[in-house]
Parts: sequence; C-alpha cells; structure tokens
Amino acid sequence: MSLTPEIITHALSAVLDPNTQQDFVSSKALRAVKIEDGDVHLDIELGYPAQSQQETLRQLLTAALADLPGVRQVSVQVHSHIVAHAVQRGIKRLPEVRNILVVASGKGGVGKSTTAVNLALALAAEGARVGILDADIYGPSLPQLLNLSGQLPQVEGKGMKPLEAYGLQAMSIGFIVASDTPMIWRGPLVARALDQLFGDTHWQALDYLVVDMPPGTGDAQLTLSQKVPVTGAVIVTTPQDIALIDARKGFKMFEQVGVPILGVIENMSMHICSNCGHAEPIFGTGGAAKMCADYGTEYLGSLPLDIQIRELADSGKPTVVGAPNSPAATLYRDIARRIAVKIALRPKDMSARFPNIVVKND
Repeated sequence: MSLTPEIITHALSAVLDPNTQQDFVSSKALRAVKIEDGDVHLDIELGYPAQSQQETLRQLLTAALADLPGVRQVSVQVHSHIVAHAVQRGIKRLPEVRNILVVASGKGGVGKSTTAVNLALALAAEGARVGILDADIYGPSLPQLLNLSGQLPQVEGKGMKPLEAYGLQAMSIGFIVASDTPMIWRGPLVARALDQLFGDTHWQALDYLVVDMPPGTGDAQLTLSQKVPVTGAVIVTTPQDIALIDARKGFKMFEQVGVPILGVIENMSMHICSNCGHAEPIFGTGGAAKMCADYGTEYLGSLPLDIQIRELADSGKPTVVGAPNSPAATLYRDIARRIAVKIALRPKDMSARFPNIVVKND
C-alpha cells in the first residue's frame, strides 16, 4: 500500500499538542501534508506563540510517523498565526491590536505590575508582537520596570508613538508626567486619561496588548471593563486570606461585565531563601487554588517571593530578560504560554467578515 496524505493524517490524529491537549488534526493545526518519494513534509500552524516549543513539536510529530511503512524522512515546518478573538458585546476592537489581556488584582501590593511586565516579555520571547499599557494613573510603575524613566513618547498627528524596550511597545501616564508629581484627579479625569492612553496610542500590529490594571474594583476598573475590548483577564493574588478576599471581588467584577477570566496566578507563594534556597510558604498555601476550585477557573501557576525578582524589577531589567535562564523566568514563560493557549482556544472575532449595513432614506 502506497503512502498517502490520508494515512499521514490518520496517524497524526492520535498525536496531542502538549500545550493545548488537542490533536493536530481536529484542531486544524495541521495545514498541509506533502509526500515526495517517501519524504513527508508537514506544515503546522499554531494559534499561540511557541518559538521555544518548535523543536519539541517537530520531534513529537517526526516520532509519530517514523515507523509508518514507506516513510523515509519527515520534515516539519512549525509557525504561529495569532488571530483576534471575541471580546465583550458591543465593543469595537482597537485598530492594530488583535487581543487585549488585562492583568488585575483586587488590591495593591501583590506584585501585579511585575507579573504583567514579565508575562508580556515572555510572550514576546515566544515570537509574538506585544505591547504593554500601564493603566494605573495614580501609581504608574512601567517607566521604572522597563528602564524608561525620563523618556517622552513621540507625538504623531493626534496621538503618540509608544516607547520601546526589550521588544515591547509601551505606554504609561508615567512617560508624560514627572515621577514625583501626584495625580490628584477625580474619576472623570482618570477615565478620560485612560481613553486617551488606549485610543491615542499608535500601536503597531500587536498580537497582544497586556494591560497592567490599577488595583481594586473602583471607577477606573469599571470604565476599562466596559469600554475596552478585552479578550481575557488574569487575576494576580497572594496566598493569604486578606488578598484573596479582594481577588474574589475582582473576579466577580469581570464576571458581571462579561469579560472572560482566563485564570488566577498566585504570586509570592513561597519565600526562597537567598542563602540556602529553602522554600517557606510565609503567606500560607493553597489560597489561589481553592479560589479557582470555587469559581471553576484555571489555576495558571505560582511564582515565588524571590529577592532576585524584586532586584531585577527595580533595576529596570525584569526577570525574563534580566535572568532568562533562572527558575523564575521559566515559570513566567510557562504561565504566559498557558495564557496564550487559553486565548487561542477562545472563539475567534468574526466581526470583520460582516459588512456594515447602512439604511438610507431616498
């Protein structure tokens, strides 16, 4: 029996992508099969960025076909294609931004900003085009985290060009206002400033815009949730009860405004001693996992309370770029990949396929 594309497809229908837990055929990741004198060429298209995973996937697919009669050699081309996914009803997508991921917390002090920046850097390291927007008007931290303090965004027409650092496009009120200037603004001014940061920034062909949300569940958070086209939200918390109480409020807020919740990250889950490496759960254990079980959402992972994470963030070179081979950087990359996969599995945005219908009275 001669080797056919149908035989190859049947064999690959039993092979699962370890990141999505879906087979390459039914998920339509297998885009093409070509056979030439026993040489099999596969074209694999992933819906999530996976530059670090390509060789692993090639080996997995090659091994699945190696023992088939007639197969002499297997070559696998793996690439990613990030598309726009569905957002809240009635909200239009931002031009040049395919997906918006908001990183939120119920309260301050849980390491949300450091987590958001490292997740954005991790997505960029996997080959995605990524931007990050600091939506905390009262306490912007992006200039410090990305070593961009004192730099001004360039004005382009009626908007601004984002600054760039470590492959990220970045925007923050902290680029415009001096770091020691208090933002003594009431809700309407904050809402207007957020509208301008989102709408007047000239993002360039982003696969993901990561938004570092202000802490809490007040007016600014509600404005963002109701006006910004959000693909999904991630909640950052610490294990202790006082943080989880507010994290649950944040979860409920997103639920009420129709923003999909992709999961929960537990930060500072273990203290890592810098002298001996001993791990101790000084804030308790299992809090975020229990919250996920209660609400039926995914526990995306945990991050340690590690002095190196703090030192690198303060120096303006976050862990993923400052210590890329460290255990903490690996955790950030693993969590970012899980988030990207969850976005890829969400319904696609089909609005661009339907024409605008205009009714005119002649």
